[in-house]
Amino acid sequence: MNRPDVESMSWHEALHALQCRGQPHALASIVGTAGSTPREPGAKMVITADDVHDTLGGGTFEYQVIAQAREAIASDDTGPHLEAFPLGGRSGQCCGGYVHVLIEVFSGAEATIALFGAGHVGQALIPALAPLPWRILWLDSRPDAFPAKAANQPRLECRGIDDPTDSSVATSVVGSLPSGIHALVMTHDHGQDRALIDALLRHGDCASIGLIGSDSKWASFKRRLRDGGHSEEALERVRCPIGIAGAKGKRPYEIALAVAAELLTLTSEATGQPPDRRGIAPDTLRDIFSPSSTDNQ
Repeated sequence: MNRPDVESMSWHEALHALQCRGQPHALASIVGTAGSTPREPGAKMVITADDVHDTLGGGTFEYQVIAQAREAIASDDTGPHLEAFPLGGRSGQCCGGYVHVLIEVFSGAEATIALFGAGHVGQALIPALAPLPWRILWLDSRPDAFPAKAANQPRLECRGIDDPTDSSVATSVVGSLPSGIHALVMTHDHGQDRALIDALLRHGDCASIGLIGSDSKWASFKRRLRDGGHSEEALERVRCPIGIAGAKGKRPYEIALAVAAELLTLTSEATGQPPDRRGIAPDTLRDIFSPSSTDNQ
């Protein structure tokens, strides 16, 4: 394993940058030591799939920490992991001390939202979603549609696209998106909306698909999409109108709040985490930090 230049960014600078970008990463912290060790408790290192920032002291021990963190990142095994490293045994280092390392894995974003359209509702929705741990891809065919302040929002990427009424363009745009996205279609043009819904359905790899509009708009779209070869089962995947049931407001901010609330219900269903999972198991902590285990070290 080639170790990248650890001087490029300190661990706290890297942690802030990765959190803002919504990129998966891990924070490894030395939380306890015994005997001779390369670094002291409190030393930290940030690890991504292809980079590291700062150091826990180098050597085989550090490579083992990096490998374990990357394995957890790759398997999306988020949360804290407490690992014990006897440097003379597990790590084969001559200093022979003992190190406990807390590895905290962050998925970067709990969900990815693809928002097509930077009109009034889209611009009201973006700040409503900003505090949530989601990555947002904001797409529009109008190069001047995005507000200047959007460039400074964490986990938000603005993408200019060609006119998606061309089916090949819509297919290419949708094909470039990550798998498992929650797609929201609310462009300024019904033709673009219909082409994007068609491409999203054909792509078949979305966690959810929402279309802004009325029942009559969706009835018209359904006829065209059905004639284009989409099954009733596929069409049932599209939510239109969007927003939680009972929210009838027509103002952009009212619609945005209703859509944000609906997305919360959809993303919470997909987390897959047991409701009683709260980090490291108490038995593990008790075994590691009990006086008897300390005496045996």
